[in-house]
Amino acid sequence: MKKFLFLVAYQEQAKKLIQIAFPILLAQLAQNSMGLVDTIMAGRVSAADMAAISVGASIWFPLVLFGHGLLLALPPTISYLNGSGKRERIAHQVRQGLWIVLLATIPLGLIIYHSDFIIQHMGMEDKLANITIGYLHAMIWGLPGYLLLVNFRCLNDGIAKTKPAMVITFLGLLLNIPLNYIFIYGKLGVPAFGAVGCGIATAIVNWAMCIIMIVYTKRAKNQRDLNVFEQIIEKPNLTTLTKLLRLGFPIAVALWCEVALFALTSLFLSPLGTDMVASHQITLNTSSFIFMLPMSLSMATTILVGQRLGEGSPDKAKKVSYAALAVGLNITIITAFITVFFRENIASIFVNDAKVIAMASPLLLLAALYQFSDTIQVVIGGALRGYKDTKAILYITIFCYWVIGMPVGYNLALTDRIVPHLGAMGFWIGFVVALTCAAICLSYRMFKIQQRPDDKLLAQLDKLK
Repeated sequence: MKKFLFLVAYQEQAKKLIQIAFPILLAQLAQNSMGLVDTIMAGRVSAADMAAISVGASIWFPLVLFGHGLLLALPPTISYLNGSGKRERIAHQVRQGLWIVLLATIPLGLIIYHSDFIIQHMGMEDKLANITIGYLHAMIWGLPGYLLLVNFRCLNDGIAKTKPAMVITFLGLLLNIPLNYIFIYGKLGVPAFGAVGCGIATAIVNWAMCIIMIVYTKRAKNQRDLNVFEQIIEKPNLTTLTKLLRLGFPIAVALWCEVALFALTSLFLSPLGTDMVASHQITLNTSSFIFMLPMSLSMATTILVGQRLGEGSPDKAKKVSYAALAVGLNITIITAFITVFFRENIASIFVNDAKVIAMASPLLLLAALYQFSDTIQVVIGGALRGYKDTKAILYITIFCYWVIGMPVGYNLALTDRIVPHLGAMGFWIGFVVALTCAAICLSYRMFKIQQRPDDKLLAQLDKLK
């Protein structure tokens, strides 16, 4: 009987996780589709316009992801307050989040605006450089809107309302297509801006999604008791901001370190030829697409672990974390199976070149293995964020990725110190090693936290709210 009740408890948590994670997944799909639409539509103007989107995104994405990461302190904080019945304190967190938006927007905006200095020293053609600079300068206008959107999305995610972000992101995708058409190709009396038009359209879409999210938040019946807009601008509270930034800064740096690892790998591989880079990019794009599944589950785990801890139930929080792990690994078995047995078909979606497909095939086998470690580390990372243990994630990420993964990958890929250089395969072996180490370290960290006495764990979390 006890075993039956034990299984039922895990099934209940798994069901709740899937309910929260599924809208997050669809929102991510819609967000990524915007980038795909931009690339396709700009490519119809010229190869230079399409390349400008790629180069611009490689500068824009890591910087904006850092600002996004700072605000990811809000979901675990809000979910904890929601679970503990202290909803009246949620509005204060959201309002202080606005100061984080301002704090992030100014330096990030300045860096992006002056990125022309970096671009002009990258040795690219003048035409491509000018288009990229124009694209980034147009995107800057949407930066405040994007971060404000994230701030209010974190509020909704924190109280386990993930459907609004899904709906709003799909509306943004639907708006992005006609705006791209107008600004890229010059319609309705508007000049043709090419790739720069993508930046203009994205900026408008970011503000549109931001406004829709704010309107929804203000009118939603499930949030009327929060009184977020009763006094939307309040003075900066150094105590609250310090607590939020202590949680958010490690998340932001960890995200940046992960993105930088893959970006640097592409640069290291570039001297080895177009085919090598293309095979690596195919594998990376495939892995990034599949990664949306465990990432959505990770975000749902953060929300639900925080909520259960707020309810004063560390045992339920533990059940959530292990239920998430079980769901994630079951999904990974399916995605790894598809990756292994359809790897040549997957590669042929991207290119028709038989040589590139042959080079990508063994990399996709490594990517299938990589998925298991990746799922474990990202899901447990989500649980640790729910426990508000973000410094451990940062330290483990830096150590496993940069002290272990990158040196292993670099030596295997580009030198003959261990074996004859393996090219892209060497870096993918490094990724597998790095993520496996991260999965083990994060699992141990979560186990140690869950071994703490309930009263001490809850007392520590109360100090962080």
